[in-house]
Amino acid sequence: MKTKTNFRLALALVLLAAPLTVAGLPRASGEPMSGRWIVDFDKDGWLELTLKRRSDGHGNWTSSNDYKVSDFQGLSRPAGTAEAPVHFQLVRDAGTIAFDGTLGASGGSGSFSFAGNSEYVAALGRMGYRTPDSDELFSLALHDVSRQYIQELDALGYKKVPLDDLLSMRIHDAGPEFIRELKPLGYTNVAVDDLVSMKIHGADAEFIRDLKGLGYTNLTADDLVSMRIHEATPEFVRALKSLGYTSLPADDLVSMRIHGATPEFVKELQSLGYGGVSVDDLVSMRIHSVTPDYIRELQSLGYRGVSPDDLVSMKIHGVSIDYVKKMKAAYKNVSVDDLVDMKIHGRS
Repeated sequence: MKTKTNFRLALALVLLAAPLTVAGLPRASGEPMSGRWIVDFDKDGWLELTLKRRSDGHGNWTSSNDYKVSDFQGLSRPAGTAEAPVHFQLVRDAGTIAFDGTLGASGGSGSFSFAGNSEYVAALGRMGYRTPDSDELFSLALHDVSRQYIQELDALGYKKVPLDDLLSMRIHDAGPEFIRELKPLGYTNVAVDDLVSMKIHGADAEFIRDLKGLGYTNLTADDLVSMRIHEATPEFVRALKSLGYTSLPADDLVSMRIHGATPEFVKELQSLGYGGVSVDDLVSMRIHSVTPDYIRELQSLGYRGVSPDDLVSMKIHGVSIDYVKKMKAAYKNVSVDDLVDMKIHGRS
């Protein structure tokens, strides 16, 4: 199973965190559950399954996920376009979802019902878990949080993980396999929230290995996630390294990406004589729109070797190229400090 889009992931998590209620209380685990289903067949043996449930006066629930056709018992993709009656099942350790309706080559729709597995519920109790309500049990079945999955987590040190965390880990593939991949890379006992965040944002084992190869051996989970979110990738690190920026802290890399202090920007500055500019100055220059074109035009007017701090000051105080030209025409030899001072005091 895989979730189709991040929007759907977010929706599923919100709904899982706040299950439907009857008279303001969670539904008992033995209470019948049913709803509507829609199937759209994809290529290569996959399908998109949308499930909808309604509770009179208490809201709606919708979940859309991708599954392999082979995940279902009694289901195959029809050859013809005409829809025909169909019955199939999604059999999980936590319970079985039965589907009835009509189906054609492109997909179909109908109704579903869910029956929880009492042996599964009893096993949860023996493992120290509370009894899930019917909405939780349905979600545990839908996302295949099996007893084996829970036992594997337990063996890896993740004992009595809350049910909503189990679901989140399963939905985002932040479970036993991911935990085992992280361990030889030095990431042990990673918090569940961090595991999920790392998976959501693609801070996976390959990403970590690439960064370790570049000397980043002690990055926190927060560092890794932040770098992924802001695209401070190994390629970005290598490009900066080739320009003389080595062993930059993760925070600096992220700040450069956020503010657009790219390798291309650095190269242009170097071509204008600005080599070895600090990261703080690079970021400040970007924040205040000190562009290579601005520097180039200043140089054409005789202002060479202006420090990054002075360039930023000029931009902050509105010392434009046109203003420089005007002041030079009026006063000839005007220093950068004079230009800033005159602008601050309204000299025009």
